[in-house]
This record gives sequence, C-alpha cells and structure tokens, in this order.
Amino acid sequence: MGSTRPRRPPAPSAAERARSVAARGGTASLVGTGAPQAVPLVHHVRADGSAVLLLHDDEPVLDAIRSAPGGEFAAMLEITDHAPVDLREPVRGLLWITGRLRVPEPDIARRIALQVADVRPHADLLRLGHGATLVRLDPGSAVLSDAEGTAALTPVDLAAAWPDPFCRYEGHWLAHLEDSHPDVLDVLTRHLPPALRDLREARLRPLGMDRYGLRLRLEAPGRDHDVRIAWPEQATTVEELRTQMQHLIGCPMRRGVDVDPLGGSRPAS
Repeated sequence: MGSTRPRRPPAPSAAERARSVAARGGTASLVGTGAPQAVPLVHHVRADGSAVLLLHDDEPVLDAIRSAPGGEFAAMLEITDHAPVDLREPVRGLLWITGRLRVPEPDIARRIALQVADVRPHADLLRLGHGATLVRLDPGSAVLSDAEGTAALTPVDLAAAWPDPFCRYEGHWLAHLEDSHPDVLDVLTRHLPPALRDLREARLRPLGMDRYGLRLRLEAPGRDHDVRIAWPEQATTVEELRTQMQHLIGCPMRRGVDVDPLGGSRPAS
C-alpha cells in the first residue's frame, strides 16, 4: 500500500547546509568549560572541517588552552546564520562545532593566517602577533539546526561536503527581491500550500536560495511558516538560476521587464 505522506522538495544535504552556513560567515562565539564566552575577531571553517579563530590576547580561554593537559582545551564554536532581510525572527540557522582548541606555533599560525586571507580577507588578520592570537579548533562533532531540520554531523561529513554554489551571493539577490520586486513575491504566493495562501495580515518574505530552490517565510499573526519551493530543474550556474526563477514566476515578461535574481533588471527582448 502506497504512502500518502507529502513528498518533501529536494534540498541540500545537512552537511552541505552546514558548509554553507560556515561559508557565509555569520556571527560566532566560542564557549569552553570554565572559560567565559569569547567572540572571535575572525572565524573561518576550513575545507577539512577544522576552524581557525583569531582571538584578543586577553581572552581567558587562551590561558585555559595553555594550561590544559597537552595544550588542548575542549570547546564549542557556535556560528549563527542570519537572514539577509529584516525578518521578525532573523536567525535562520545555527551550526555548533565541538572539538579541541590548540594554539599553533607562531610560524604555523602565520602560515594558517595567510591561507585564511586567501579565501576570506579580513583586516583583523593583520593583528596576529600584535594583540591577537590564532587558535585552531579540531572538530569532534557538529550539529546543524535550520528550517530544514536538525542533524548531527561527523568531521568526515563536514570534510566531504561542499557549500552550495550560491551561498555567498544569495543575500544580495534576496535583499533585491524584497526591496525591488514585491510584485514577484505576490506571484509566488500561489506556490504556498493551500492552507497558507489566504492567511489574513500575513506577509511573504524571502528566506533563502540554493541550487534546489527558493525558501520563503510567511510571517502571519502569532506564527511564522517556512516553505521550500523547488526549481523545475536544479541550477548549477547563475544563468540557470535566473532561468529557474523565471519559470517559477511563470511570466517571462512582467510589464516589459525580465526579473533578474542577481539584482537590477534587464529589458525583455
């Protein structure tokens, strides 16, 4: 007998979503047993799943690392993923990476900082050795919580996954959609589940975008509803993403303008 349970739209795996949260950066805090919370000047999750953190020299956690047996201190890094538009509930995801902190030798720390600068340039990296210390977090486990669900991940999961190809750019696109194309959001309401389409005093907001589809949030009185809408076909390039957005809207020409998810608009040919 077949199942009548609705099929969920395709989405990136939990490990891919975790890598996307890490790639976007967000805000971070570091918590260790017996040490106050620290806010890194710079944080970066590397391809192998380890995290590089630049801390003020006066952070108590540095003393805890140096005095710990073997120079390793158990800690957890929390990365908060914020929506690119001003939502009522702005946090759309949390990634927790638990592992052991260590302070690399100065020459190794400088080498790591240069590697980070190649992929995530940050002026505070110049403070290394001048009021700031670099530490490395070797992961033991990770947990992701977002609109798709909650998942436990291993270091192997993190190292094997890649971030979504659009994760670093979606913020600009979604902010443009919110600010410049409220009419498109009105059109997208037809893709909502029937029970949500006619909620009174509800507002549809852009929440996320990836190669599988668009995530929307319906802010209704008393409750938010998150909905994933799949592209007709998976997108792997920006041009494919633009095409899928047009298919989702259902109108290749809207008042003579071709809506561009990259921001701005192009005259329709």
